[in-house]
Amino acid sequence: MIFDSDTNSKEKPEIEPEPELNTRVKNKLELQLKNLPQTCGVYQFLDKNDKVIYVGKAINLRHRVKSYFHQNVTSPKTKKIAQKARNVEVILTDNEIEALILESNLIKKLKPRYNVNLKDDKSYPFIKVTKELFPRIYPTRNVINDGSKYFGPYTDVRSMKSALRTINQIFKIRSCKLDLTTEKIEDKKFKVCLDYHIKKCDGPCESLVSSESYNEMVKEVIQLLKGKTDLLINSLKERMNLAVEKLEFEKAAELRDKIAQLQSISSKQKVVSNDFEDRDIIAVAKESKDCCCSIFNIRSGKLVGKKQLKLSIEENENLENVYSSALKFYYQDYVEVPNELILETEPEDKETIIKWLEKIGNKKVDIVIPKRGELKSLLQMCKENATLQLKEIQIQKMKNLGNVPYSLTALQRDLRLKSIPKKIECFDISNIQGSDNVASMVVFVDGKPKKSLYRKFIIKTVEGADDFASMQEVFQRRYSKLIENNEIMPDLIIVDGGKGQLSSAIEILDSLKIKNYNIIGLAKRLEEVYLPNKSEPELIPKTSSGLKLLQQIRDEAHRFANTFHKQRRSKRIISSELLQIKGIGEKSAEKLLKNFGSLKNIMTSSFESLASVVGKAQANIIIQHFNNLNSELAD
Repeated sequence: MIFDSDTNSKEKPEIEPEPELNTRVKNKLELQLKNLPQTCGVYQFLDKNDKVIYVGKAINLRHRVKSYFHQNVTSPKTKKIAQKARNVEVILTDNEIEALILESNLIKKLKPRYNVNLKDDKSYPFIKVTKELFPRIYPTRNVINDGSKYFGPYTDVRSMKSALRTINQIFKIRSCKLDLTTEKIEDKKFKVCLDYHIKKCDGPCESLVSSESYNEMVKEVIQLLKGKTDLLINSLKERMNLAVEKLEFEKAAELRDKIAQLQSISSKQKVVSNDFEDRDIIAVAKESKDCCCSIFNIRSGKLVGKKQLKLSIEENENLENVYSSALKFYYQDYVEVPNELILETEPEDKETIIKWLEKIGNKKVDIVIPKRGELKSLLQMCKENATLQLKEIQIQKMKNLGNVPYSLTALQRDLRLKSIPKKIECFDISNIQGSDNVASMVVFVDGKPKKSLYRKFIIKTVEGADDFASMQEVFQRRYSKLIENNEIMPDLIIVDGGKGQLSSAIEILDSLKIKNYNIIGLAKRLEEVYLPNKSEPELIPKTSSGLKLLQQIRDEAHRFANTFHKQRRSKRIISSELLQIKGIGEKSAEKLLKNFGSLKNIMTSSFESLASVVGKAQANIIIQHFNNLNSELAD
């Protein structure tokens, strides 16, 4: 249920000085606070631009929200929130746990200015065990509720790859993507691949291994992923002895080799506790607005994994609040919750967090603050790891500040930008007489191309050679998606073209209500740079390294767009040529293009190759067509 505390007023507050709220705004907030319900829920503070700046939860919403506006508030962050708040919205929940979950989800989605946030935008990878007759095991960043099991998150991709490598060395898990349902296997449409012949797979595709036996192996993998290596070894030893008693020596030898490999892994896992308890050690190191959280995963007394989280905080952030936020970020639906969490201080809302962890872990959970002994030493070790990670971030920051390419500082000077344009996006349109309209976006980070961020656009709504309308479509698609994904705007946007293209792009940015952006147009003819709201081009010396960087970026966008345009045009020409063959339709032409890539490859392909793609009948038609064509040319 959503409760809007501003239902009686649709007026927006005028822009006022930040430090002091005028009487009108104070009266408005006072009215809102009086109307807030005294129930459990989540509250959101919005600024003058209706942007959420803080999300919190409370057992009593009215009392909690009012506390931000008391005269005796000492926290600098609380004062800033109260000064910037222009509106309050609340969402009512049935209990504290629902409020905690909703608060966590809103923070992850909205990334409010004054909340503790995850510094990394990317999602962390998991290892997925699929819910199939013969499960597959592979890495993924896309966690969906499809009945599969997920293990992670792996904040260090190298450790995830190491875990997968270990699984593939010890267990015969299939690597194919075949749909191995009972019906499919009975039809015997599949053949064993190379993995079977090199003893990396037992051949479930040809029913050479039963689903019961295969799934027993998958359960062993799950035990390994959970860090229960010693329990798995003991279980395998029992099975090996049983196999020996039954005179199944080949099976016993296979189990013996598996045990030896697992014992090698177990011997490398450091024993850190003598009570064989499952627990996570969590420590935080913070300085200024940088914060790192280190997590040690201890299972059966052994250190089986390490995780690292980078957090963005306000200066002098409350340590209890940092721990509370770190727990909410780390423990998701698919993260294993141990019996104990070892922390250096109690998190805010400790009891609510424990109830939430017990709910997702389906077990009793304790939060322990050790004062001495073995656990205190482990916590200190974890704290040192977090501190080391924090120092690495600070060193990298110093390097970045000291290693800014001169061309970027020159570009900042030439365009009179407030900050160094570290991330630049450049757009170009490509077509020939209005056909095969496409566009490109290239991205430069720290003066170097970042090809993983490049994007191609097929113009969908514009017919003919209308570069202005094409540019508007591309900007609409690119920056509406940027807003939707809550991404950060680039430091500089470059439009390949003059005043017309620049004006078209600005029109879209303004319609999307994007503010505080830097954009220029770069005309090809005389390398003229156009700035918004200026009819004459900006005079930049031809020898400036800033202008040379702009030219490099523009040329890269032009190259990328032209390459894409040629690919589109080539596919269209080939497709039209194939469609002239009687009996070949659009779907068949698409299949041929996808598999062979060019008309020449199709013409020179064997009957068997063509038949494997479009069937024997159409393969005969294609070969007959090109044979006739060659005969005509010979005559």
